[in-house]
Amino acid sequence: MKSTGIVRKVDELGRVVIPIELRRTLDIAEKDALEIYVDDDRIVLKKYKPNMTCQVTGEVSDSNVSLADGKIILSPEGAKEVIQELEGFISKSD
Repeated sequence: MKSTGIVRKVDELGRVVIPIELRRTLDIAEKDALEIYVDDDRIVLKKYKPNMTCQVTGEVSDSNVSLADGKIILSPEGAKEVIQELEGFISKSD
C-alpha cells in the first residue's frame, strides 16, 4: 500500500474529507458512490461501479457480457474496441 503522507481527522459525525488531489487522481467526482470494505484492520474505499458496467465504455446494461469468470465485463461497443486493439497487437507480433 502506498502512503500519501496526507492525514485527516474524523469529525464529530464520523466524516473524513478525501483530499482533492486524491479525488482528481482517482477520478472521484462529487456525488460519486464509494464502496467501503474492511481488510483486517484497514478501511478500503473504492469507487462504486454497478456489476454489469463495461470496463471499456463505462456503459451499464444487462446486455453486457461477463468474461473470464466475471473479471471482465464488456458492452458490444467495448468488445469491438478490444477486438480491434487485439487484432493490432497480434499483427504487430507477426
